[in-house]
Amino acid sequence: MLTATDRYIARLIALPMLGTLVIAAMLLVLDKMLSLFDFVAAEGGPVSVVWRMLANMLPEYLSLGIPIGLMLGILLAFRKLALSSELDVMRAVGLSYGRLLRVPYIYAIALALLNFGIVGFVQPLSRHAYEALRFELRSGALGASIKVGEFTTLGKRMTMRIERSLDEGRNLQGIFVRAVSRNGQSVAVTAAQGTFLATDDPDTIIFRLRDGVLVNDAPKYKTPRILSFSSHDLPIDLPRIENFRGRDVDREKTIPELMVIGRNPATPDKLKAEIRANFHFRMAEVVFMLLLPLAALAFAIPPKRSTSALGVFLSIVFIVTYHKVNQYGESVGALGKVDPIIALWVPFLFASALVLWMYHVIAHRPGGQPIGALEYAFAKLGKQIVRLLRFGRRRTPVPAEGAA
Repeated sequence: MLTATDRYIARLIALPMLGTLVIAAMLLVLDKMLSLFDFVAAEGGPVSVVWRMLANMLPEYLSLGIPIGLMLGILLAFRKLALSSELDVMRAVGLSYGRLLRVPYIYAIALALLNFGIVGFVQPLSRHAYEALRFELRSGALGASIKVGEFTTLGKRMTMRIERSLDEGRNLQGIFVRAVSRNGQSVAVTAAQGTFLATDDPDTIIFRLRDGVLVNDAPKYKTPRILSFSSHDLPIDLPRIENFRGRDVDREKTIPELMVIGRNPATPDKLKAEIRANFHFRMAEVVFMLLLPLAALAFAIPPKRSTSALGVFLSIVFIVTYHKVNQYGESVGALGKVDPIIALWVPFLFASALVLWMYHVIAHRPGGQPIGALEYAFAKLGKQIVRLLRFGRRRTPVPAEGAA
């Protein structure tokens, strides 16, 4: 049962953890949003596709944002306790660091299970949906094949140009269409406005034109036939679009699917290496979250009579560096150069040893400070920089009065 102290620590962790998670996800989304807008604009797709693609990228961002949020949430909570001397009071009344980590580990286990669900089941499906949207944009399945202000070829026998598109493509203006049939008959149409309408045939749509002129010509006609109309329906055969591939990539497989494929004797060795590397990468990322409360505690407590925030910076560097090392280990393991177990779990063992040593120093050595040497070095460096700045200001000549 949680005590009042546990509930107090839980409140201290919750706010910075949620804030960090939201900020990290927003930064990653904003960074991706710019490239997606450029891609969709280049392909001529509707703006709404950008939001669908970002929604499918969100699980991937959460899989990285959740560990960062957990780390900083616990770190900032214990840093606040340390700077306000509340941590010393808790220690003085007999609460050990192990006891104080009860609530952080409740958070860690719950978020590790959540992250396992994301990377194991949600992220593979959302990644496949994201790639399907990219494929549809490039193939024109989302209406991206008709670009405003350019001549667009539909199939082999039709050319179209549209001056303006209003209401997200529902109202087209300044239309020119030229189509040639197999027997040599040609139709050229200009119209003030037009709208695409669906039909029962998925391979054909109706282009309803208004207020235009139609010119029909054929080898047997002596002169082209000209027709003015207020409304005319022009059938258009859609270009054939190949179906998007299935979830054949290892990153788009769920955890149970990876296990089935990896244990299948008929799986090729190269594919099996990729499957095993991706499986161990996901599991190492999830299990690593159980070390974050210990690491956050070690990074959170500054030296006595110090308010240095070096631990906050080092914690972010630590977790991002481990993630990048895991990505490199996955790529090496997928190539078959190193066994995925060695490539991904050996860095985990080194990280675990470092975290356990840091926790041992802060929890069981009186006055222990695992990053004390770095704190001292950065403090000396900061003093040197301040001295250089002051010295530079003194050496700056002061212009005499009346000087130009």
